[in-house]
Amino acid sequence: MDIKARIRRRRDHNAQPQFIQRYEALSPAAHLDEPVGRGQLLEQLLDYFDPVFDGELPPNGYVYGPIGSGKSAVLTSLLSHLKELPAETREVIHTSTRVQTPSSPTFVYVDARSATSAFGFYRSVLSSLIDQSVPEHGVGTDSLRDQVHTQVQGTPGAVICVDHIAEPRSLDESTLVDLAASLPSNVSWLAIGRASPDQTHLTTYTGAEIGVSRYRRQVLVDILMQRASMGLARQALNHDLARQVAAWADGNAHDGLAVLFSAADNAAGVGQDQLTESNINAAIESIPEPCVSLSAVLSLPANRQRVLRHLVNLSPDERESVNMATDALSALDLSASTIKRFLYEMAEAGVIRRVQAETEQQKGRPPSRVVPQFPLYVFQRLYDLRRRGQSNHP
Repeated sequence: MDIKARIRRRRDHNAQPQFIQRYEALSPAAHLDEPVGRGQLLEQLLDYFDPVFDGELPPNGYVYGPIGSGKSAVLTSLLSHLKELPAETREVIHTSTRVQTPSSPTFVYVDARSATSAFGFYRSVLSSLIDQSVPEHGVGTDSLRDQVHTQVQGTPGAVICVDHIAEPRSLDESTLVDLAASLPSNVSWLAIGRASPDQTHLTTYTGAEIGVSRYRRQVLVDILMQRASMGLARQALNHDLARQVAAWADGNAHDGLAVLFSAADNAAGVGQDQLTESNINAAIESIPEPCVSLSAVLSLPANRQRVLRHLVNLSPDERESVNMATDALSALDLSASTIKRFLYEMAEAGVIRRVQAETEQQKGRPPSRVVPQFPLYVFQRLYDLRRRGQSNHP
């Protein structure tokens, strides 16, 4: 229960009687401070991190589960609290006469989607260990690694949590293992990915594995209702529609929230004060299958995102081939070869799909139609909102 959000919504209701109160609350790429329906996962993670409460390191670990199952949401929320531990004074009584106040290991979060190389990995780790900004250029990988060693040695150590491991164009498993081996002995790591233990060799190096299943339907209903209560006008979403979305999403909170966001924005555009079944159905139709996580799309370099933002404005006819899409994007201040390279890169990452055209009596290789694999309208709105630096108004 977010009491502050509820009070703010009531307070702002008369001043800004809008259907959408907070876009960020509806975003599939945003996580809440207190995730819903994952108490068991939270307890499992606390069991895993339990050694840190005595100033020790947990073993290497692996958290796995399908997309949209709340892995990142729970982990990032928990880490935000655990990072406060070193500043706390926690008395641990070892005997009736001896009291110690051990300090805790440092917690580091690394997003493998952006830290895709050894340089990016060390830079991300070092950024969490020091207060100063770490340069993106002009410093060598070995130098960054040495600075990480300097920061960690002589301390209680660090737990490095590497999220989104082994996704397309993210840090892969073998690289993580090699990089972890180059770190001081007082460092352990927790990898978070989608592959089950029998599909990855990471568990060869771990002492703990935590599996996460899809959300149960009623839990997903609760998530949708909570997000709607935080982001929309009062009584904008009824339980019947939330159950319809949850049934369609089949335990995937990302896809369910993408539908809620799209439906709400459509309803706001025509002046509705409640969501209707037609809003929900239209939103469901707009979600591609399979659907790439919007947080993955929004973690792409800025120039790739800008190309995607203009790509979603193109008509299907303008996306009939990579060459046609490249020509249609020529207004961007990028060369045609650069645009084409970006499109091919994002196709390899699964962000867009190249669908081979069915042609007859045509020599050579048939052209490939460019099909985005993410919710177009939701990305468009989130991208524009971030560019404008606000989260409450379109």
